[in-house]
Amino acid sequence: MSETGGEGWGQSGNPTSVFAYESHQGPEEGGMKNEGEVRKGEEEGQGKEDDEDYDSPPERQIVVGICSMMKKSKSKPMTQIMERLCKFEYITVVIFPEEVILNEPVDKWPLCDCLVSFHSKGTNERFPLDKAVEYANLRNPLLINDLNMQYYIQDRREVYRILQEEGIDLPRYAVLTRDPDRPEECNLVEGEDHVEVNGEVFPKPFVEKPVCAEDHNVYIYYPTSAGGGSQRLFRKIGSRSSVYSPESCVRKTGSYIYEEFMPTDGTDVKVYTVGPDYAHAEARKSPALDGKVERDSEGKEIRYPVMLTAMEKLVARKVCLAFKQTVCGFDLLRANGHSFVCDVNGFSFVKNSMKYYDDCAKVLGNMVMRELAPQFHIPWSIPMEAEDIPIVPTTSGTMMELRCVIAIIRHGDRTPKQKMKMEVRHPLFFELFEKYGGYKSGKLKLKKPKQLQEVLDIARLLLAELGQHTDCEIEEKKGKLEQLKTVLEMYGHFSGINRKVQLTYLPNGQPKASSEEEEGPKEGPSLLLVLKWGGELTPAGRVQAEELGRAFRCMYPGGQGDYAGFPGCGLLRLHSTYRHDLKIYASDEGRVQMTAAAFAKGLLALEGELTPILVQMVKSANMNGMLDSDSESLTDCQQRVKARLHEIMQKDQDFTEADYQKLAPTGSPSLVNSMKIIGNPVRTCDQVYALIQRLTSQIRKRLEDPKSADLQLYHSETLELMLQRWSKLERDFRNKSGRYDISKIPDIYDCVKYDTQHNATLGLEDTLELFRLSRALADIVIPQEYGINKPEKMDIAQAYCLPLMKKIQLDLQRTHEDEAVNKLHPLWFRYSRGVMSPGRHVRTRLYFTSESHVHSLLSIFRYGGLLDEVKDQQWKQAMDYLSAVSELNYMTQIVIMLYEDNNKDPGSEERFHVELHFSPGVKSCEDEENVPLGFGFRPASAENQEKQTNQGSLEDLSQDEPDRALPLSELISIRRSPMIRNRKTGSMEVLSETSSKGASYRLFPSCSRQSPEIKPTGLGFEGCSMVPSIYPLETLHNSLSLKQVDEFLNAVCEDSSDAHAKTMKALSVLFDTSSQGYGQAHTYPPPKALSSSETPVRPPTHPLCLSSGPPSTVSSAGPSSPTSVNPSNPAIHFSFSE
Repeated sequence: MSETGGEGWGQSGNPTSVFAYESHQGPEEGGMKNEGEVRKGEEEGQGKEDDEDYDSPPERQIVVGICSMMKKSKSKPMTQIMERLCKFEYITVVIFPEEVILNEPVDKWPLCDCLVSFHSKGTNERFPLDKAVEYANLRNPLLINDLNMQYYIQDRREVYRILQEEGIDLPRYAVLTRDPDRPEECNLVEGEDHVEVNGEVFPKPFVEKPVCAEDHNVYIYYPTSAGGGSQRLFRKIGSRSSVYSPESCVRKTGSYIYEEFMPTDGTDVKVYTVGPDYAHAEARKSPALDGKVERDSEGKEIRYPVMLTAMEKLVARKVCLAFKQTVCGFDLLRANGHSFVCDVNGFSFVKNSMKYYDDCAKVLGNMVMRELAPQFHIPWSIPMEAEDIPIVPTTSGTMMELRCVIAIIRHGDRTPKQKMKMEVRHPLFFELFEKYGGYKSGKLKLKKPKQLQEVLDIARLLLAELGQHTDCEIEEKKGKLEQLKTVLEMYGHFSGINRKVQLTYLPNGQPKASSEEEEGPKEGPSLLLVLKWGGELTPAGRVQAEELGRAFRCMYPGGQGDYAGFPGCGLLRLHSTYRHDLKIYASDEGRVQMTAAAFAKGLLALEGELTPILVQMVKSANMNGMLDSDSESLTDCQQRVKARLHEIMQKDQDFTEADYQKLAPTGSPSLVNSMKIIGNPVRTCDQVYALIQRLTSQIRKRLEDPKSADLQLYHSETLELMLQRWSKLERDFRNKSGRYDISKIPDIYDCVKYDTQHNATLGLEDTLELFRLSRALADIVIPQEYGINKPEKMDIAQAYCLPLMKKIQLDLQRTHEDEAVNKLHPLWFRYSRGVMSPGRHVRTRLYFTSESHVHSLLSIFRYGGLLDEVKDQQWKQAMDYLSAVSELNYMTQIVIMLYEDNNKDPGSEERFHVELHFSPGVKSCEDEENVPLGFGFRPASAENQEKQTNQGSLEDLSQDEPDRALPLSELISIRRSPMIRNRKTGSMEVLSETSSKGASYRLFPSCSRQSPEIKPTGLGFEGCSMVPSIYPLETLHNSLSLKQVDEFLNAVCEDSSDAHAKTMKALSVLFDTSSQGYGQAHTYPPPKALSSSETPVRPPTHPLCLSSGPPSTVSSAGPSSPTSVNPSNPAIHFSFSE
């Protein structure tokens, strides 16, 4: 054996190549230098004297042979590891040349005692696995990786079979095997949104994998509700690993595995074992997300080390032993609180990790010596090592650690929402209602293409039946059926993102007529059909959401780095390493889901289509109405408020002092101003109606002009569609008796705001006057629909927001549990290069919803008794600011940030610190002059104000150098503001801007109204007039304790329970209120919230242990509700994965 080693050692022209340790290696590559197994001849000071040893190794050498394709055996990881392996005194490494492997018989191959051999595909040739097996049978070396098992690894069916036999979790799957000669003869049934394979149904999204493991063309198919199409994955080519395709049909030739798609929040985990007791794990961006491969300055794919849980380590051990591969790579998907193995790759090394190179060489060397040293009578024993001392980053001074960010965000700019109601009694509608489980809850929402097609078929059938009649009542019904048919036939295809039909069961028919229903209700039950269309997120809305997502990174540690140039810094680094526990929730509205996806795209620097991001990153199912609101199901309180509002707004006289008391009892300046603009509400409505008539007349004239007949308006709208939109409002706003329908005011404002913003180039006259008047009316009607006085506001807000409030409370409470979860391996810091943020763990929960939830949640913070305005000056200023805000526009944000001060005693109330921030969203057309000014982002408290250093002074900057920030202002070509870190207690490197007030800071300075250079031009992001910019966050309060907030949320939820118990009881008599109804979120108020005995307010030192399972990873933290929740309370018991 030593003879072979001697032949290959340093002799030119020899068919073998060997590695030896060279004395010029750096310290990180000589990690084993001080170990007992390092060759004596390599000790310090002896390198030059022992040059002869490099040419003639000791007599007894264990030869490790590397038998693989040259690309693999000469790769950097192999070279690094084998160099380290050669530091073992008795080990020599020999590489088998590729030409010998391919062309020579195995008896001519070099001899070795231990064989590292693995299958791979070369540039032109495949590795001859059969010959390697033959060699192993001939020479009987110690095999690092079993060769026969490598045949199985090449077939995904065998891989899944072995994983199943070992009891390892893998996604639910089915195998479709096709005969190449008769591909059509297979057990596959394809539907629009599912496939059925061998009787097993896989709803979209699902994954389609070729059975051959070397075929990397894996496809993921998306449901029509998310936009359809598929993501096509492939072996990395340059900077791409997948591409989005509009093709929605599965492949018709070849054999495939079909499996359930696992929502992993956009990150994959790759695990690398070296024996059953060592596993290194790395995170990378999922190739299915946007297909863009993140690469570092050297062109390597960016990956980050990850800590494996105890269960995952057990899985790594099982995989290593089951496939008999000492060095083995496999892929883990972390989803829904579990880890699933989805691929086993066999022999695989980590790239660019000095720690892994050290560890791998040490484990392999010890393994070889343990097995072979006794045979060669080599004196050797495994060295004992001291336990690694964990390196824990500490905070300095009074800086706090950011622990949790919770944001509730309204969707972005959308097309005008449109709605049509009609009462239907035809048996076909009742059959449809029953077919999809409408009787379970009394309501039914139809969004799927198949369901909408059925509604369209009924409409066509009824129109054919009604064709012969000329009765005026039938004519009205006919008109509505025509509209139903026209809307459902729009776009040429169905997608739940832009249309839906709601059916509500009316036991005694429609109670009263309005301008939209026929007079004289008939007896017997009926269904109220509500058709909704429009309301799609516009391109401007996507840009707003994406830019806001990008700006949101500034709130996280390290966010001041030039994140566009260093995608591994700050938030992006936190997220990729699982130290950022991110969950994004959205209501079931398409515009809300797409806003969430666009925001995620900006937040995480993703590229490409929104559909893959939506499917993987945004959770919107099984949330029991947490973010959805059913505007058709108003509470008693809302009905009363609306009736009173209509009564006041129908008076044909100027508002009196009594009216001001009735309509604005809170004295809100924004309400009072709007009432002054209006004066006489009926006269103002007359003006609005006349302006609408003038507008429709202008559009008709434009349509008659051949030059503008085919004019394309914003977002592909035509003049004809624009006319339909305004004509419907003209018909509906004033009914036959001449009374105005006040409920149409928000729709009028919605339409004129849209056209003023996006279709201003048409040059229609009087649109700005219509905008001004309808806005004044809307500024009264919209906020007051959520309650006129404080008790009403609280009652309605609690009806909307109870589940969301409980969830926010849970998010804040559970942050403490994360101490030992999702942290990087502490030793990794020794090997890191250029790390720009320390090892923190941050929980982020983003809730995207509609206007109703944002209004309601703000009402709860304003009127729920969080703080006393009389005693707290900062809160009084915040309340004055909120009272002056007239509109919660698109992208309105309510942000809650939780910090931990590690210098405070664990039992102290000051340990956890909560801040509340708010932004009224995007700027309106004429906002700039009269908009209320807040006090900036994180203003200094009064007692600290005198202590503030001059934030722009050289002394301050010398202590805390300015960040190389890329503020949002840079993104929109506005001057760069001087950025520094705020040194106030409670700030953890949060991006801030010096303000003209000195003690105030701005987050997202792009929108700052205090930059004198920025003129109210209406220009938005990237100078695009279609995209108005977003107001910066204003701090409402920055010195709340976690205990304060927790007690406040508890109290509000308990009050809500008492207020709604009676309503719930009455409703439960009519319908079974089970939340299991088909496609229906639970919309009734719950009978009972958690009492204080069920969720006691605990001090921060005692985390609420709500999960009975193992500690979670980023994918999930167990059930999202306390185990003591009453199961009969579905609105509180969240069924989605936390």
